Amino acid sequence: MAIVAMRHLRLIGLQAEREEMLRQLQHLGCLEITEPGMAQDDPLMQRLRISGSPELAKAREQYTAAEQALQTLAEHTPKEKNKLAPLPAIAEKALTDETELTGGREAARRLNDCRSELAALQSRSDKLAAEEAQLLPWEGLATPLECATTEKVLIQLGTLPGTVSPEEIREALDAAGDLYEYTEASADRERRYAMITVHISQAEDHIAALKALGWSRVTLGERTGTAAENLTALRREQTAIAQRRTELEQQITGEAGERPQLRQLSDAARIEIDRGEARQRTMETAETFLLEGWFPAENTKELEMLLECKTCAWQMTDPEPEDYPRVPVKLKNGRLTRPLNMVTEMYSLPLYGTLDPNPYMAPFFILFYGIMMADMGYGLLMMLASLIVLKKKQPTGGGHDFFALLGLCGVSTFLMGALTGGFFGDFIPQMLKVINPESTFTWFWQPLLSPVNDIILIMLGSLALGCVQILVGMIIGFIYKLKHGEVAEALCEEAAWWVIIGCGIALGVTGNKVFLWVLLAVVVVTQGYGKKGIGGKLVGIGGSVYNHITGYFGDILSYVRLMALMLAGAVIAQVFNTLAAIPGNLIIFFAFSLLGNALNFALNLLGCYVHDMRLQCLEFFKYFYRDGGRPFQPVEARTKYYRIAEQ
Repeated sequence: MAIVAMRHLRLIGLQAEREEMLRQLQHLGCLEITEPGMAQDDPLMQRLRISGSPELAKAREQYTAAEQALQTLAEHTPKEKNKLAPLPAIAEKALTDETELTGGREAARRLNDCRSELAALQSRSDKLAAEEAQLLPWEGLATPLECATTEKVLIQLGTLPGTVSPEEIREALDAAGDLYEYTEASADRERRYAMITVHISQAEDHIAALKALGWSRVTLGERTGTAAENLTALRREQTAIAQRRTELEQQITGEAGERPQLRQLSDAARIEIDRGEARQRTMETAETFLLEGWFPAENTKELEMLLECKTCAWQMTDPEPEDYPRVPVKLKNGRLTRPLNMVTEMYSLPLYGTLDPNPYMAPFFILFYGIMMADMGYGLLMMLASLIVLKKKQPTGGGHDFFALLGLCGVSTFLMGALTGGFFGDFIPQMLKVINPESTFTWFWQPLLSPVNDIILIMLGSLALGCVQILVGMIIGFIYKLKHGEVAEALCEEAAWWVIIGCGIALGVTGNKVFLWVLLAVVVVTQGYGKKGIGGKLVGIGGSVYNHITGYFGDILSYVRLMALMLAGAVIAQVFNTLAAIPGNLIIFFAFSLLGNALNFALNLLGCYVHDMRLQCLEFFKYFYRDGGRPFQPVEARTKYYRIAEQ
């Protein structure tokens, strides 16, 4: 339960063996390959060049093709039913076997061709729909659309506002002259669609009259035939497009059985991409290559056995303290503390060479979550969800950590619910009262606390737990500083404030002024440490006392949220149960109560996690945690759809 010790590898090998070496390193999965850390003016560096990787682009194209094909299947075929099935196991050699990938490549090509054609058909269909919408108002116009203005006659299509009456239009046109013909094709609430045909001698007057009414000219492009004929042609083409789309969708559905091959192709390409990116982080000459990276010290023998079979020279060294900021971090935890990795990683990994916070945080995080949720029903749901997913799905990495943490917090939630007597709030008493209003149900045991009636006691307990966690954090920080030679800082920070707080309590209890003088002496001696001059020390003392007193007070008050969330969750559940019981109907009670408790459960599931994480990251970590680490990312066979079987 600590940060894994790392070592640095520098290796020079033959170009002819590089690809096979990278494959074996990827299979071993314990080496993170980094860019060489040599100075630019190093003579060796000047002879090296960055490694090219033409295979990388091909692998990325293959991965993209496989993923697009899988997405096409997901969009046009029924979804898989068994979401909880574990990933199928496959040997790494079989997964990347070229003969096995041929079928996947062909399926990806066929599906992506269908996808491209469907996209083109959709684009054409959208264009036709826009043209149809444009022509639809002119469907009743018998005049061919190719009719255009001549030397004698002006022909123009346009629209008028729907509020203009036909009488107003006729009066305006008649006033402009009688050598015209006004034909209305259609009308709706907003527009009147019409064609004006007028002798050229009166064209200007008629157009001016129409513009005064709100005339807006319309152009329908270079089309021949009537609008109705054009609409018929458009609809015929739309029908053909729909038929072709149906054929393509049936063809895609017929490819559903190729999903395993496509997934294998995607995972194989993903492995190739990771290896290609690692190859690009090496440097080379015409005959040799230079590789650098980090690996866990516990894998030293495995690496040595692999490298001894190669024609290469290597050097393995332990990192110096000045190297710690660039050393990757890998956490090694047990079953109880490993799920807390997701909390630590969301905040920030610890700096290499410092403390892994998970063992110290785990008991507090799990306990606090249970206190805030505090309901046997909710705890059972969390434990069941955790067990089912971990048993059926068998997730790895972050997914495993999430559901394992959910189960641990579910146990804590159930136990705290037993102490407070909560089972979906007061679901059982309310249900029994619906069945028999005279019911006086009680648990087989007497609950220790009631979130509603013992609110002051719960608040004091929350503050006490806050004091305990802060004290533990200070002790961890004190020991850490002593181990790392920061003796003065440990004495002037944690040790000094233990004495100051202890003397303050003793002074308040006994009234003995000796404690006051000891308190003042410790404040003067320790809180001005590191400040220059009398003025600097006075300012340092004043600022330190103010910051520490308000800081400790504020930190401890933050733990009141334990009581607040417990109370809020219990009251909301009771409110929903009470409202559900009012009609006196058992079916209505079940439906409304379960709906309300589902909402309350979802809100508390997230809210308790956020507030619990805040207590750890802001109130607890600041006493000992040194963040800034970067995750250890070895070259390994990372897959999405298959699980590499151990050989």
